[in-house]
Amino acid sequence: MHDDRSLVEGRLKRVLDERIRPAVYPESVPLDVAVWHAPDEPVPVAEGLAAEPGPIRVGDKWGAPWGTSWFRVTGTVPEAWAGRTVEALLDLGFDENMPGFQCEGLVYRPDGTPVKGLNPRNQWVRIGAPAEGGEEVRLHIEAASNPVILDYHPFLPTQLGDKETAGSEAQYTLTRMDLAVFDETVWQLVLDLEVLGELMAELPADAARRHEILRAVDRALDAIDLQDINGTAAQARARLETVLSTPATPSAHRISAVGHAHIDSAWLWPLRETVRKVARTTSNMTALLDDEPEFVFAMSQAQQWAWVKEHRPEVWARVKKAVADGRFVPTGGMWVESDTNMPGSEAMARQFVHGKRFFLDEFGIENNEAWLPDTFGFAAGLPQIIKAAGSKYLLTQKISWSQTNKFPHHTFRWEGIDGTRIFTHFPPVDTYNCSMKGSEIAHAARNFKDKGVARHSLAPTGFGDGGGGTTREMVAKAARLRDLEGSATVTWETPAEFFAKAQDEYPEPPVWVGELYLELHRATLTSQARTKQGNRRSEHLLREAELWAATAAVHTGFPYPYEELDRIWKTVLLHQFHDILPGSSIAWVHREARATYDRIAGELDTIIGSAQRALAGEGDTRLVFNAAPHRRNGVPAGGAATAAGEGRTELTPRPGGGHVLHNGLLRIEIDADGLVVSAYDLDAGRETVAPGRAAGLLQLHPDFPNMWDAWDVDEFYRNTVTDLTDADEIVPGDDGASVRIVRTFGDSRVTQVLSLPPGERRLLVDTEVDWHETEKFLKLAFPLDVHAERYASETQFGHFHRATHTNTSWEAAKFEACNHRFVHVAEPGWGVAVVNDSTYGHDVTRTVREDGDLGTTTTVRVSLLRAPRFPDPETDQGVHRFRHALVPGASIGDAVREGWRINQPEREVAGAGEVVPLVSVDEDAVVLTAVKLADDGSGDVVVRFHEAHGGRSRATLTAGFEVGGVTVTDLLERPLAEAVAPEVDGGRIAVRLRPFELVTLRVRRA
Repeated sequence: MHDDRSLVEGRLKRVLDERIRPAVYPESVPLDVAVWHAPDEPVPVAEGLAAEPGPIRVGDKWGAPWGTSWFRVTGTVPEAWAGRTVEALLDLGFDENMPGFQCEGLVYRPDGTPVKGLNPRNQWVRIGAPAEGGEEVRLHIEAASNPVILDYHPFLPTQLGDKETAGSEAQYTLTRMDLAVFDETVWQLVLDLEVLGELMAELPADAARRHEILRAVDRALDAIDLQDINGTAAQARARLETVLSTPATPSAHRISAVGHAHIDSAWLWPLRETVRKVARTTSNMTALLDDEPEFVFAMSQAQQWAWVKEHRPEVWARVKKAVADGRFVPTGGMWVESDTNMPGSEAMARQFVHGKRFFLDEFGIENNEAWLPDTFGFAAGLPQIIKAAGSKYLLTQKISWSQTNKFPHHTFRWEGIDGTRIFTHFPPVDTYNCSMKGSEIAHAARNFKDKGVARHSLAPTGFGDGGGGTTREMVAKAARLRDLEGSATVTWETPAEFFAKAQDEYPEPPVWVGELYLELHRATLTSQARTKQGNRRSEHLLREAELWAATAAVHTGFPYPYEELDRIWKTVLLHQFHDILPGSSIAWVHREARATYDRIAGELDTIIGSAQRALAGEGDTRLVFNAAPHRRNGVPAGGAATAAGEGRTELTPRPGGGHVLHNGLLRIEIDADGLVVSAYDLDAGRETVAPGRAAGLLQLHPDFPNMWDAWDVDEFYRNTVTDLTDADEIVPGDDGASVRIVRTFGDSRVTQVLSLPPGERRLLVDTEVDWHETEKFLKLAFPLDVHAERYASETQFGHFHRATHTNTSWEAAKFEACNHRFVHVAEPGWGVAVVNDSTYGHDVTRTVREDGDLGTTTTVRVSLLRAPRFPDPETDQGVHRFRHALVPGASIGDAVREGWRINQPEREVAGAGEVVPLVSVDEDAVVLTAVKLADDGSGDVVVRFHEAHGGRSRATLTAGFEVGGVTVTDLLERPLAEAVAPEVDGGRIAVRLRPFELVTLRVRRA
């Protein structure tokens, strides 16, 4: 037989595009349209429905950026359509290639009942099949004219990302407002041909199955009368029945399809618009569930469920019913799909506490999976947090975006820093927006790396990012792919059903140890510095507020602020979403975030102040409250006392220019350029700064990545660097223990204060930058005279080691990485820590000096600021303040302690006398990350702690109150049945911990 594949395939494409698809709606009549434009922010539904609309016609422009318009559409079903299926086709001016990224709508009936959402791939509303013509139609559309930020030419700077700068020019053209007859037979034919055509294209050219499909498609097209598509569609479908009913081979890959709409809680739209996106999507999905009995939809992010409950009660009622039916499934168990690199230990734990508790309280449902398809890499401390929350699975897709190395597994066990292993799955479909295209299904089967030992994978199915969800076309395609020769099989299943099957068939998958590093989006560790500082400050203020409020509640009867703390925690957790904290959202989002963090700080300072005054009592004694988990200056951790004396620091001229700071522990030499050329550890008798180098050096790089401006920094940025060595001013500080340096560069100005506190083994580096650069990257460098092949950086509940060398492509790809409060570099017996109060991104490199020294220079560089222009063209412009400290002679324990110290400063309060800690611990390696009252209002004290040095530890916790009993719990403060209760002797609790082990104790007050 002659090869006519291309001929038939070309015929199929043209006939589908030009004849069959248009025939889905063979008849239509226009609807009457009127519109009311809300004057500012969105209005309540009742107000929008009651507003008096004005005239508008198809073809008219509408919709200022970020505006809301209420369309009223009315019409009458023609008499001739009696008994036929009728739909309203409502095209607001959609570009079907941008679902979730442009205008959207939610359709209501006149009584305010939501019908379904409108988006570029979902423009229809079912009217019904009236027995008689003449039925009146009246619908209302709450339409959001969200501007297109990420356009066909992506990453161009735009002022559309903030309502304050977006202007008022209409964004969209009303395109179609019709009533139309829906021909389901033609619609089904379209899907038959799409599924077969897409499958055919994925099969080998010489495969018999491909030719079998080709011939069937050719015969079906022969059966169609191009002048009477609707009259001949059934005949064409009949000729496809055989090829559509041939079952899949027994060895076919098996895909669990999960209806899904990954909705970014903020990104190219503000938080308030996400509230409406979720309402539109959930309305759509509950409607689809009513129509499709096999379909299952899963939604993560408890915050988004809470938004529906609070803002759209009429939608919430439908959601609750669908959940009760087991078809609309809560998944993920987190408050939001957060970043997991930057959130601190407690914040990461609270993501699960608040997320899982919401689903338990609302539905009595506990889900076992962490659902993070779009998060930008995963910290090595996460597995034990997942387990401690009572969960056991993780799903993500984003690692498939890595630029350099292909991850070797799709199903595996992920081992964290403490040895906890979590069953993990990366969907080989390589998207969280699967649309059931043949190319996606075939890619999942081909791409699956665990062939031969496993056969199951998961496909999150539906339009996401900006929402929309699964469409009826996707469901129809999945039905055809349930058992079809040449394809993977597709079955609608919940995440829990998938994970149970996957684990049953592959109980001992391979193990991946350590972080799941995304080789992309590395600059999210630095972009939008104020957002990151707000997060760090909020985390530590929350810890402090809980500590002092709990201490005051137990010691003085102070009213513990349960509701305020719960609300503030949820606000902080929301802002850890993976496009807010990483700095990759529009200007509006970060403008609001800055204001929110300021408000939170004020509220928490008020709680802290009230609790401390209650504890201090009346008096004139100068009390220092120490919230850090280690004793300092004679003040116990979690207590208050009069601070001990501090010693003194000398400031003297340096021969040859500059200054010397000396406090008996360190001698710091600052040269005539204001650079630290020596940091000598007097006890160890050794130098910290590498020979011929300078620490505290600011370095400026060009920063114009190939894509994803706010997200990415590409390795070639290192090729060009400017050392900022010219000083405008170098003067001693008024305190006699510091030196102030002022430099200018470009359009910016930086002021550094180098100070050596009396009695402390740390050089403080306070940096204030008035930043007005564009597409630049500012680093702070510390070249250290340390020979190290690896270094430690803090992560949740411990620290993680990375290589300083680039032996392999995996190591080379980690040229920008995340730390929390410290980075630690060491040789046996001596090390150096660089600690920070608010930065995350850093790089560590090593060179061997070949000038006769042959020593190794290990350079730690802290990332301070960037200046990308997309999606916020004014990213980070303005004044920023950072605090870092160089700690020579530091052990890993010193790094932990100094990291806490710089983030949890003391507070002074006048009072009567010493405040005894509510809970204390006698071992520095055991760090208390939370001391609080139990969330259930019982008055029990909850203590969370971990081993922080990476070794085994024995410690005694001492309660500052009479103990009635101690229970080991999970993060949700529920007893762990398998846990062995610690030994209790009065108020003393003996504990043993393995390296990095996380423990939560619930201590009942007698």
